[in-house]
Amino acid sequence: MPELPEVEALAGFLRERAVGHAVARVDVLAISALKTYDPPVTALGGLTVTGAARHGKFLDLDVDGLHLVVHLARAGWLRWRDEIPVKPVRPGGKNPLALRVHLDDGSGFDLTEAGTKKGLAVYVVRDPDDVPGVASLGPDPLDESFTTAALAGIVNGKRGQIKGLLRDQKVIAGIGNAYSDEVLHVARMSPFKIASSLTEEDVAVLHEAIVTTLRDAVERSRGLEAQDLKGEKKTGLRVHGRAGQKCPVCGDTVREVSFADSALQYCPTCQTGGKPLADRRMSRLLK
Repeated sequence: MPELPEVEALAGFLRERAVGHAVARVDVLAISALKTYDPPVTALGGLTVTGAARHGKFLDLDVDGLHLVVHLARAGWLRWRDEIPVKPVRPGGKNPLALRVHLDDGSGFDLTEAGTKKGLAVYVVRDPDDVPGVASLGPDPLDESFTTAALAGIVNGKRGQIKGLLRDQKVIAGIGNAYSDEVLHVARMSPFKIASSLTEEDVAVLHEAIVTTLRDAVERSRGLEAQDLKGEKKTGLRVHGRAGQKCPVCGDTVREVSFADSALQYCPTCQTGGKPLADRRMSRLLK
């Protein structure tokens, strides 16, 4: 799933490639992906792209005051094309193409979604806050207002596990499954640690880990072509998606805890005092 660093890089990519160009037309192939009807998507035709921004994991293309807002969900992606085929594409079948944006110079981009479980969401709105998911976002961890004191206020009294808190978009915007694993590894903190139990020192360490991990990922992604961002994310991860491999810090084996539709990865030596975390789902399978 694209998270803050990748969406930030996509916004930067579109600022370089799309801003200043007019939208020639928009083809909607997966009507289920389009979540709004007023203004209609056809209203974008003839208007000029004036900016590109990010709100948490939402990508926002400003088109002369109207906003094309996209949430790529688990398996969505943006694919840039220097030359967009003029011939309309037929919807249906196994075609992953959900939406195609044609620009006035013949270039443009596709929004695609792999797999059968669809979550890609596209909105055409007058204000980004008209998108419910944007309006409810918590603070952006790369904003200057996201201080150690702000994080302390967030965790204060929260009885949930810190892993889940980091992933909650209404609490902190932009961090998903992958970067929450990375942040907690950098902070040397168990993903099962209760948020309210964090000491003042813990909060300071966690804040530093959040900011440095995300900023480093954004810097690694800066200037890359859209098609290269997924590969950069994967190679830059230290524990997420690396169960069974050696921890790059201590050499211990990276472990995994599985859930119904996701999994987390961690290093026992770095994060849990050498003790493996209980994986109830795996235990049930072994039984």
